[in-house]
Order: sequence, then structure tokens, then C-alpha cells
Amino acid sequence: MSSAAIERSMDAPASVLAATLWSKHLRLLGFAVAAILVLFWRDGLAMLDAWWNVSTYNHCLLIAPIIVWLVQQRLGELAKITPAIWTPGLLWIGAASGGWLLGEAAGVSFARQLGLVMMLQGAVITLLGPKVMRGLIFPLFYSFFLVPFGEEFVPFLQIITAKMSMVFLGWANIPAFIDGVFISTPTGYFEVAEACSGVKFLIAMIAYGALVTNLCFQSWQRRTLFMIAALAVPIVANGIRAFGTIYIAHHTTTDFATGFDHIFYGWFFFAFVLALVMAIGWPFFDRKLDEPMIDGDAIERTVSKPSRLAPKAVMIVMAVIIAAPVLWTSALAAQSSPVPDKIALPNVAGWERIDYRPQFDWQPRFDGANHQLLGRYRHVSSGAEVDLAIAVYGRQEDGREIVGYGQGAFDPRTQWSWSRNLPAPASGKAIQITAPGPVVRDVQSFYRVGSILTGSGSAVKLETLKTKLLGGNQQAVAVLISAEKIDEAGPAAAMDDFRKALGPLDKVADEMAGLR
Repeated sequence: MSSAAIERSMDAPASVLAATLWSKHLRLLGFAVAAILVLFWRDGLAMLDAWWNVSTYNHCLLIAPIIVWLVQQRLGELAKITPAIWTPGLLWIGAASGGWLLGEAAGVSFARQLGLVMMLQGAVITLLGPKVMRGLIFPLFYSFFLVPFGEEFVPFLQIITAKMSMVFLGWANIPAFIDGVFISTPTGYFEVAEACSGVKFLIAMIAYGALVTNLCFQSWQRRTLFMIAALAVPIVANGIRAFGTIYIAHHTTTDFATGFDHIFYGWFFFAFVLALVMAIGWPFFDRKLDEPMIDGDAIERTVSKPSRLAPKAVMIVMAVIIAAPVLWTSALAAQSSPVPDKIALPNVAGWERIDYRPQFDWQPRFDGANHQLLGRYRHVSSGAEVDLAIAVYGRQEDGREIVGYGQGAFDPRTQWSWSRNLPAPASGKAIQITAPGPVVRDVQSFYRVGSILTGSGSAVKLETLKTKLLGGNQQAVAVLISAEKIDEAGPAAAMDDFRKALGPLDKVADEMAGLR
């Protein structure tokens, strides 16, 4: 018998054993993944809904196919690696489960969805082992881009874009005045709206940049520099785009500039930014096209400690870790938190109720609230007018959170836009919002949750988290005091006088929630 034939006969049992191990571990992984997706199906559907219906996250529809492609790139080398049970992977699942619990308790969908993705990652790590994890480290990392994120950066990006536009307008000798995210020039009044913040392209570019750094670079220094470019170029380009719209309007008409902006932004802007970033990085690519993404033989030669737990025991422990937060939150959700059947706006000493007739229709947004009230008061002597809005929740749940994106002082689906933050009153938050006209309105927001009165969304989330994890009053109340700006002095003084006459806001909120 030839030496080649002897080698083939010796390799055959090893390949059969490897195939059998892979089949066994992949069956366990398939069962675990299916169980996780069934148990957390609401979070999975919420992610799909965001991918499909929110333009900021449309790029996420491509992430899953890209992950599949990244795994296929590595299949030949992965076949050389022996899968194994790895119990330290349970720590990752535990962290994911704890994160999901915190997100569920605080009403933070990002935390729940991140927890779901991390549980799936943890299942791969635990059931395929550290060697396979090394081979799949980038696809596992890239799965983080499945989680919708980034809308919280919109106000910051709006401000950055507006300030860059002002710099470019100064260079172009176009006189302009900035008020928050609104820019006035001799030919028009422009708003750097949420859609103009550039957040959707920035998030997509971050995901694209991460993919390119893995596929085209080996040097970590070059990867870092390329990611910096992928972050910086879209932000600067968006500032130039906003400036260009104002510049064109200054020399033509606002309608022409707006139409041009929509065409340019929708069809050419992202392609231009993408091409620009690739042109910057192209000369520095240092990975060969035919070079394997991983070295399966080198990974297989690494030494790892075998698991002391049998696969069945690991599956049981995994099931307990994953199911525990669901059972805990379900038990606490069974607690009752009733609110009154009817509530009414309070009487305020020195102020009388009048018909609500705003210059531009305004109503705060509180999805799923048990009660919402809105009315206008006039001071009996000065004639100053102030609006009072109240929202009462018996319990905060998914889709019924008192704070969150799009919730609160104005509805972003309307023509109201955030303009600037104002000096905050004690235990509150103050902002200025603007509607076409322009109509300017100041809004002071106060939230009563558990034992605190605050204007901080983070504090609301933390207190909600505490009451949901440890029990306690689940009711939540928002009290908003607002007034239109009718002169240069603004309505702040009238709003402060009204707030003092209204009395302690924690007491007002508790009475509305039926707690006093």
C-alpha cells in the first residue's frame, strides 16, 4: 500500500469524528437559538419592525446576510477546528440575561434587544467552544449592528451640523444668525431638522467601515485610522450638504434649494460619501484578496481546557439563566397599580381656566397613557397665559414608557422641532421648541416615578428600574408647564409664577395617580 493511501486511511476516521462532533454541537446550537428566539420573540419582532419601517435602520436588513456571508468565508478553515462545550460562555449569557432584565425593568428597548443578541452570541460561544469563537470573532462582533441604535445622537448631530453650516456660511460671506438648530439668512429661515442630522448615514457608515476594516486591512493602526475616517467624513460631508442647501437658496430660491437637496441627499449623497471614504482608504489596503480570513490549523493547535459539565447539564444551566429574568419580571408584573377612573386639571390660586387656543396646535406625546389632560390658565391680574399638560400611567410597559424617543414635550411626527435646552427649574427640565411661523414655545417637564420628582430621563429610567425589580408603586406621572413666547422677555417668569401657585408638583402628581 502506498504512503498516500495509508495517510488517507488514517485521516478518514478523524474527518468522520470531526463531522460527527460538528453535527452534534450544531444541533445543540440550533435548539438553543430556536428556544431563545421563541422566548424573546417580542424583542425580535421589534427589531425587525425597526429595520423595515424606520429609515435610520434600513441598513440593518443587510447585516444578517452579511453575517451569513462572513461565516461562509470561514467555513473551510472552521472545518479544521474541533467544536467543544465551553462553560465560561455561560458568563456571557448571564451578562446578556441580566442586561435584558435591566432593559425590561427600565423600559429600555435597546438594552432588551442588545441582551437578545448577546444571548445568541453566548449560545455560539458556549456550545461551539473557544476555538470556534476565535474563528468567528468578527461575525460575532458584527452581529451587534443588528441592534437598532443611534437616534439618541440626533440632537447632538443637529447642533454639530448647524454650527458647521454657520462656519461655512461665514467663509462664503453670507450673513446668518443661529438660534439652536434654526439658521436665519437674508433670504430664508432654515431648520437643521432631525432628518438633516445625518444620523442614518453615519450609523450605516460605521457598520460599513467595520466591515471594510476586517476585509481589507490587517494592521490595527490602519483599521483605526479608517474607522476614524468613516466617522468623520459623513459628519463633515453632512455639514457641507446643509451649507450647500442654504447657499443655493441664497442665490436662487428656497423651493429650488429644497428640491435639489432632496434629490441630491436621497440619490447621490450616500454614494458620494461611500466613494470618498473608500478612495481615502484604498491605497492603504494591506490584505490580499485570496488570503484566508482565519487560520484554522493555527487555531486548532491552541490548547483549551475541556468542560467539566456534560452537554445536557450545560443546556439546563443555560435554560435557567435565560428564563430567570422572564419569570421574575412576569411575577412582578402581576402586581396591581390602579389609577383613578377620571381625573381633572387642578384649580390654581390666582389663575383662571380659559379656552385652549394656541398660535400653533401643541400637545405633548405620551403613548399609552391612562389619562392625558391639557388646558390653559390666565393670570387674573397680569393676563399672562400658561398651559398645563398632565399624563398618568398606571404602569409602564413596552410601548408605554413615560420617557423615550419621541415622547414628551413635543411629537417629532408633527411640525414642532426641538430648538435648544433652557436653564432647568428645580427637579425639572426646560427646552424651547419651534413650529412654523415661527412660533416659539418654552416647556418645563417634571416626572414623578416612585419616590422621586425629576426632569432627567435617565433618573426616570433608573427609578422605574428600581420599582420594577424590587416592587413598589408602579404609577408614573408627567407634569408639563408651557407657554408661547410673545415678546423678547419670554414666558419664563409667568411659568415660574404658575408653578409656584400650583404647589408641590410631587403632591399634584400623586393626587393625579390616586396615591394621595
